Amino acid sequence: MFNKSDYNNFTDKMDKSINVLKENLAEIRAGRANPSVLNKIMVDYYGTPTPITQVGNITVPEARLLVFTPWDATVLKDVEKEIQKSDLGINPNNDGKTIKLIFPALTEERRIELSKQVKKHGEDCKVAIRAIRRDAVEYFKNLKKKTEITEDDQKVAEKDIQNFTDKHIDEVDVLVSKKEKELMEI
Repeated sequence: MFNKSDYNNFTDKMDKSINVLKENLAEIRAGRANPSVLNKIMVDYYGTPTPITQVGNITVPEARLLVFTPWDATVLKDVEKEIQKSDLGINPNNDGKTIKLIFPALTEERRIELSKQVKKHGEDCKVAIRAIRRDAVEYFKNLKKKTEITEDDQKVAEKDIQNFTDKHIDEVDVLVSKKEKELMEI
């Protein structure tokens, strides 16, 4: 008989795929100011590439406004350049002490484009989860070949792995649907 902890390795990987999807969806700007859109922006800070979230404070004073206040004013110009180079599509306003990012309302065309991006992230996550399922099924088939488990154990394991997969796929669908709804509401 196999140990139920054999499942943990595969379910943990599926959970990590879901977490990556959540991070990716959080970075898609939906017309509202969301500090996580700045997560992947790096700035050269004393010769070291550093996330801008680690060189200053980010606040959301209004629904469509982000304010970045650096702890060291010398980094302000570099942060402004990196935001301009990013794919945010927002022009930063630098007043010498802070950088303000004003999020414009989304056009219908941009909403559709972002919705496609959301669906792509969701589909990528589903592909990753299915690949994990395939690896899990292969793992249990190999245990059966080595006669470490019986055929019945293998069938139970495959059924359980399919149930875990279905649960995770459903979670992906819920996350994608929620983000699409958020995009269309604004």
